[in-house]
Amino acid sequence: MVSLLNSGKTISALKKGAVGFIGQFTDDEIAQKLMSMGILPGTRIELVRKAPLGGGCYIKADNLLIALRTQEAARVLLR
Repeated sequence: MVSLLNSGKTISALKKGAVGFIGQFTDDEIAQKLMSMGILPGTRIELVRKAPLGGGCYIKADNLLIALRTQEAARVLLR
């Protein structure tokens, strides 16, 4: 059985190649941005790579490659 509780981990805390599932958004702006692209709570994501010097990260979700700023990635909680 899969727990529906959030782990407290964010996208920005993932390592390259790590997989997680969207739990919830802590900011309405990033929630609106990602949900408009079809990235909803429960969506499987994979961290493809991080930019050097904390510039952001690239995630793969449902065959989409998306770039997120570090601040945006920190506002998405995983479960």
